[in-house]
Amino acid sequence: MGKHLQTVAALACMKSLLMVFNFIFWVSGIAIFAIGIWMEIELYKYMEMSTEFSGTAPYVLIGTGALIILIGSLACCCTVKGQPVLLYVYGAFLAIVLVLELGAGISIFAYRSKLKEGFDKGLTDAIINYHNISNTQVSSDLDVIQKTLHCCGNHRAQDWLDHKLPIPLSCCIKEGCNTEEDAHEIYNQGCYDKVVNFLDANIGIVAGAAVGIAFFPLLGVILSCCLASIITKTKYEPMA
Repeated sequence: MGKHLQTVAALACMKSLLMVFNFIFWVSGIAIFAIGIWMEIELYKYMEMSTEFSGTAPYVLIGTGALIILIGSLACCCTVKGQPVLLYVYGAFLAIVLVLELGAGISIFAYRSKLKEGFDKGLTDAIINYHNISNTQVSSDLDVIQKTLHCCGNHRAQDWLDHKLPIPLSCCIKEGCNTEEDAHEIYNQGCYDKVVNFLDANIGIVAGAAVGIAFFPLLGVILSCCLASIITKTKYEPMA
């Protein structure tokens, strides 16, 4: 009887641990989903300046986050019902999520390097086409970049003049300066280094978080399989 009680205690403990894991796993899904949305909304204007921009990275995170939220919600039912088959299926899903998250983190790291390669040409193209009415979005994004990062041109403010274009007001240190007469009123540092450093910092954090979180489902795989094993053992264990 004592052995049976130990098994029941272990069963209760494993269920509690798995429920805690399910909640944290579900929250991590919300976090990954939110990071994907943030990349799409906030980092988009920076990333699209690169000629290597594809726009798929944010959607990978959004899709992975949504999948985790769904699986995390269903996992609670599997844990409460205590069906070994469902728990093993849940463990298999967690293994798939682990691979997806690890792949997402690695792909974002690779994507970051690819983006950097295309920034030099991308920023130059944005300057050349700044006054092209068919590229108003790129022009607007370039203005945002110059204002936000306090930079001007690709490698320097002179890049605008080299292409026989007036320096835009978004290069002004103070609102509404005269960009044609006073060089001291405009940002002289180019945007290339600042954009690359900005993305290195932000995308690096996202990729690192994705890789770090990727190993978290491994704990869930272990817990779900152990719980399924204990439940199976309880069914065949004699009461006395």
